[in-house]
Amino acid sequence: MQPFRYHVIVCNQQKAENIACCAAAGGAAVVAALQEQLGKQGLKDDVIVSTTGCLGACDHGPVMIVYPDATWYGAVKPGDVSEIVGSHLKGGQPVARLMMQDEAALRAEILEHRQKYQAAVAARDEAGILPEDGLLETLRGFMPSRALLTALELDVFTVVGKGASAAEVAAKLRTGPRATEMLLNVLAGLKLLTKENGVFCNTAITGRFLSADSKDNTRGGLLHNVALWDGWSTLTECVRHDRRVTSSPSGERDEESTRAFIAAMDRNARERAGLVVGAVGGGCRRMLDLGGGSAAYSIAFAEANPELQVDVLDQPTVLPLTEEYIQRAGLEERIHTRAGDLRTDRFSESEFGEGYDLVLLSAIAHMFSPEENRDLLRRIYRALDAGGRLVLQDFILEADKTRPMFAALFSLNMLVNTEGGASYSEAEYTEWLHEAGFQKTRRVRLPGPASLMIARK
Repeated sequence: MQPFRYHVIVCNQQKAENIACCAAAGGAAVVAALQEQLGKQGLKDDVIVSTTGCLGACDHGPVMIVYPDATWYGAVKPGDVSEIVGSHLKGGQPVARLMMQDEAALRAEILEHRQKYQAAVAARDEAGILPEDGLLETLRGFMPSRALLTALELDVFTVVGKGASAAEVAAKLRTGPRATEMLLNVLAGLKLLTKENGVFCNTAITGRFLSADSKDNTRGGLLHNVALWDGWSTLTECVRHDRRVTSSPSGERDEESTRAFIAAMDRNARERAGLVVGAVGGGCRRMLDLGGGSAAYSIAFAEANPELQVDVLDQPTVLPLTEEYIQRAGLEERIHTRAGDLRTDRFSESEFGEGYDLVLLSAIAHMFSPEENRDLLRRIYRALDAGGRLVLQDFILEADKTRPMFAALFSLNMLVNTEGGASYSEAEYTEWLHEAGFQKTRRVRLPGPASLMIARK
């Protein structure tokens, strides 16, 4: 079977520093150039591209193999890709100067590489040395994370702009020149900046998403991760005491951090809103969005349904930001805001109001304890009309609570940052929903870390 004209495999294996590998030789750049050239030369639907682990010819990286004719290319550079695509993939003529043509020598090299690797693994095991299985990378993962967080705090990527020396960046930031150069060098090593002749420049990604000069700048939202750093540093004590140990009340933020948090939530919500609206469908007249933040989901539902009226409930400190997002969308006539606290407020006898046929509870339940969630779901039930639906979106754990990994990690995030929050399983949500009076519940799995629980009154 040959569903595509060619199948191109490029090695992009990353190995320890100072060891020859295709990733270090530029495998990722070759793949990017290949995708670009296939588009330019009209072959993107005729050629499939895959990356692979080590092929054993590490001294000749990046290595590329073209099937079905099994042509091996070595030391491919991004500048070579246009010729390979035009001559070989389009014209059927392999590029001889890049081919690895001594089959016997190539086979011997690959087998020797495999033998040396297996011997090295056996020797490390015999000596009781920690296997190279990613444990050390995980252990030290905070180092590159902290470097990036500091760069975001200082707004390094905006200052670097289209190019600046370390001294120029330090002068603009009013930071120490020695330390600034160290930080910039690390950012370049992490491929978040480029460096040539002492001049640092943004990459395509950092220039687009982390610089104030770009319309797609997301730095404000990402700064929320800076706030998480302090909480996570208390994890050991939280585990010892089985609770959060910081003194500030859960959810308390100053104006700047509130704006950063809402911006982060808006970015996430806008990415997923279409999926959620599609999964829920229409047929709604009145919707209540509890803890709606930037109202991104309310906006998406309202844009999909011109008849829909929405109430967004959130804390008084958040609502001015909510209203900004609603005004930008031009939906002030159909999306309205209400101040309240989901934990403590009661809204007259009917609490949240009544007559809603859709209530959205997105990224809220993880902040609350099981007892608080039980109470919240009972109040939501009373706010719904008969036949109305609750849509609960959150990081839902599988039955053993070890997966998805993000949801398990997020449970720790709730441990260090809330009084009793956690990630919960489908079984737990189902139990609480039935206790609240909902009879029909189902889980809808969506791409990404969050899923939906949909329940009908």
